[in-house]
Amino acid sequence: MLRNQITLLLILITLFSCKDEPAYDGFIIKGEIDASNNNKKVKLISLNTNKEVVLDSTTIENGALNLKGKVEATDLYYLAVDGIPGFMPIMLKNEEVSIKLNSDKIEKSVITGSKENDLLKIYQEDSEDLKMKNAQFGQQYKTANSKGDTVKMDQIKSEFTKIIEETHAKHLELVKNNTDLVTSAAILVNILLAKGINKTEAENIFNTFSQEVISSKFGKAISENLTKATTDIGSMAPNFSAPNPEGKLVSLEDIKGKVTIIDFWAAWCGPCRKENPNVVKVYEKYHDKGLEIIGVSLDGTPNQKDAKGAWVEAIKKDNLTWHQVSNLNYFNDPIAKLYSIQSIPATYILDSQGVIVAKNLRGNALEAKIAELLN
Repeated sequence: MLRNQITLLLILITLFSCKDEPAYDGFIIKGEIDASNNNKKVKLISLNTNKEVVLDSTTIENGALNLKGKVEATDLYYLAVDGIPGFMPIMLKNEEVSIKLNSDKIEKSVITGSKENDLLKIYQEDSEDLKMKNAQFGQQYKTANSKGDTVKMDQIKSEFTKIIEETHAKHLELVKNNTDLVTSAAILVNILLAKGINKTEAENIFNTFSQEVISSKFGKAISENLTKATTDIGSMAPNFSAPNPEGKLVSLEDIKGKVTIIDFWAAWCGPCRKENPNVVKVYEKYHDKGLEIIGVSLDGTPNQKDAKGAWVEAIKKDNLTWHQVSNLNYFNDPIAKLYSIQSIPATYILDSQGVIVAKNLRGNALEAKIAELLN
């Protein structure tokens, strides 16, 4: 009887000792670095908020380090090593990866065991190359400009634009071939924001992404951008309304003519005020032929004691007899945000259907375009 009990106990011990350990369901980063960095602290951080958030940290021992934890979704994080400038970007998901850290230039470190970071590395290297070329072309452009060599300036702009377009095309091909990687969404949103792809093309690619990619932070950023009103040439101008100086709401839809100019300006804006006489001339010449203008003032700076007074005085002084509206809220104006206005003066020219056919034209170029549309 005792022998049977001992045999059963041995079987149970064997079964339990042979049972597999549960798989770790978080991330593991196994790193190596030159041993001269021993005792330095390594941090894995998030920079998504205004403050640094540390996911994990460790100390280098015998040229090795280990970081671990768990993330809710694949996202971009950064490795930082005390005494080494900069950060090493890493697309982090719950998987095990290895990293060979570069002591001289941390962003040159090499990550293995991750398709996300293989793609990120290609994008990083291309972006760094583009940055260097931008500096080179920028210096050439500056030299040509100092000599007044407009032919050379145009040539430089054309060559650099071609390089950018080729780089975007390469990255878009990579994105199309890796629709299950969150890094693809990060690349696509950057190209979209740089206007390297139109919204229709971006949406077509976005719709091929896996659900994980669509649900990622970068996927959500693409979705948000695609649903925003577009102000690209060839798109319908988003409608808006705002109060005129008398407080009455005026909408773009109500005042559109055969051709309509949306003119973003302000009383405090010197270049705007210098351009106003030209706009007056164009309006007086073509209003009877169907030209309408709606001025959107971005007055309301913290330095203006009486923003409305300054706005109304500028309208009268500059003889701006067309429709004028303003929320008197500076660049926080909802119309300025709708049209992504970063600086003024800024103009949008619409045809009779409300389609944007040109933008940011001034002087003779503005008059020539209006003449082309109305004569």
